[in-house]
Amino acid sequence: MGDHRADRTFERRLHTAAPSSGSTRTETDSLGSKEIPADAYWGINVSRALDNFAISGRPIAEYPDLIFGYACVKQAAARANAEVGVLERDKADLIDRVCEEIKDGKLHDQFVVDIMQGGAGTSTNMNVNEVIVNRGLELAGRSKGDYAYLDPNDHVNRGQSTNDTYPTALKIGLHLAVERLIVELGRLSGAFHDKGTEFRSVLKVGRTQLQDAVPMTLGQEFEGFAVTLLEDYGSFARILPYLREISLGATAIGTGIAADPRYADAVRTHLAVITGLEVVTAPNLVEATTDVGVFLDLSSTLKRSAMKLSKICNDLRLLASGPQAGLGEINLPPRQAGSSIMPGKVNPVIPEVVNEVAFVVAGADVTLTMAAEAGQLQLNAFEPVMAHVLFESLQWTTAAMATLRTNCVTGITANTDRLAAQTSSSVGVITALIPHIGYAAASKLAKEALATNANIADLVVSSGLLTRDQVGDLLTPERLTRH
Repeated sequence: MGDHRADRTFERRLHTAAPSSGSTRTETDSLGSKEIPADAYWGINVSRALDNFAISGRPIAEYPDLIFGYACVKQAAARANAEVGVLERDKADLIDRVCEEIKDGKLHDQFVVDIMQGGAGTSTNMNVNEVIVNRGLELAGRSKGDYAYLDPNDHVNRGQSTNDTYPTALKIGLHLAVERLIVELGRLSGAFHDKGTEFRSVLKVGRTQLQDAVPMTLGQEFEGFAVTLLEDYGSFARILPYLREISLGATAIGTGIAADPRYADAVRTHLAVITGLEVVTAPNLVEATTDVGVFLDLSSTLKRSAMKLSKICNDLRLLASGPQAGLGEINLPPRQAGSSIMPGKVNPVIPEVVNEVAFVVAGADVTLTMAAEAGQLQLNAFEPVMAHVLFESLQWTTAAMATLRTNCVTGITANTDRLAAQTSSSVGVITALIPHIGYAAASKLAKEALATNANIADLVVSSGLLTRDQVGDLLTPERLTRH
């Protein structure tokens, strides 16, 4: 019912990267023949995947780190196969040249299969194979589809399976993305640390369970944010070595069938040179083919970091609430008008969007957990959805950290007048006097101060428990905050 404009928009998204010159070439596989756009670098395997997996409308090119990782894997494989003598040097050189182009960002519009796909990533692997082959044929002065000269399976995929290339490419891509996140995490922690230094002498009332507690400095609060983020820096760094454990040479299930016995060591050596990473071959390739533990670790670490970041953003929103009827202790930079009906209203939109990213990351962790559990026997078929949620979570979290730092944290100011007024009338300061007047007396005076709105220092002095000088000495900002 109604029109189908939404459906047509979806179809356009699915095929934005597909060439459309009108002319075609015929390709054949075990299922039959298909017409392929003549100017497409992909072939019949990708064509079938486009028919079968019209799911998200988002191509794998949305994750350039995955494409980069795959280009590194195929480049290393070509060099290794040439080294051990199972691939002609001229064909290996063609593959090498195309992989270098892909690493430089070229041909990415040709990686068109949907990010959501069945087949454990075979469609992605074949997308890479077909693009490399057809660009290689073009470099050799031959026609696309001339697979008698250069073939996606026999040459580009020599000694390989989706089951060892896909997880290895995924790990290389994730390594790059995690490194990028670690850099941004360090910058964000540094921004909070700078604010902690700036606010080191600004006294305020601390709170537990949203109730007034004891005094602290605003600097201590912001330094706490910095330290908790820096803890995550180390957590992500500890995962990187596990992302450098690869399974190339395992082929289908870890037995190495159809690969030269010398290939595994050769391809590891070449991949290390190409990526600059100290990659190691898994000690048991059968186990490595089935295991997705590192993806679980990365996902749970991402969720942990996102939840802590979201809690910080909750605190920022609370501290900046108001400006008249809330806490109003800090001022967030005004980024945009906050209401279409209430003049002058400015919302904490930057912390809010970070909260939203955190919610997505939490959901992604559930998805990955279910996908990891659903693997059977010698392979987990659901690595494509793991790749999707991990790359999306890493991209979005890194971007969220950057926008929080640049659009919010660096511009935060303290509402010093309001903080001073709150601190001077806070009953919580009497906690510092307990060692000198006892808990029972302190509790009685606290109740009286709350009931009469009297100054707590005046009450202590009038009670005869301490002199004015003693109270003044015990309630200095330095003593109250151990600063």
